[in-house]
Amino acid sequence: MTVTETVKDALGVGGGETKPLATREEMSEARLPIQYRDSCANLLIPLNRCRFETYYLPWKCEDERHSYEKCQYDEFKKRVAKMDEIRATKGGERSN
Repeated sequence: MTVTETVKDALGVGGGETKPLATREEMSEARLPIQYRDSCANLLIPLNRCRFETYYLPWKCEDERHSYEKCQYDEFKKRVAKMDEIRATKGGERSN
C-alpha cells in the first residue's frame, strides 16, 4: 500500500470504487509520472495514448479528455466534502 492509498483510506475517499483501476504495472508501462497515478489513471492512460497518436491536436480525443477531467473533478469534490465533514466534527477549526 502506497502513502497515497494510506492517506486516501484514512480520509475515506480511496475505497468503495466500482470502476476498474489501473495497476501499478500498467501505470509504469504507460510511463505516468508519480503525481498522476491516482484513481483516474485508468482514464489518463488511453487519453495520453490518443494524444500521442493524434499529435496532440486539440479537437481530437475530446471524449477521453472530458471523462478524465470529470473524474478529476469528482475526486476533488469528494476531498472537499470529506474535509468539510472533518471540520464540522472539529467545530469549524482548521487543521493548519
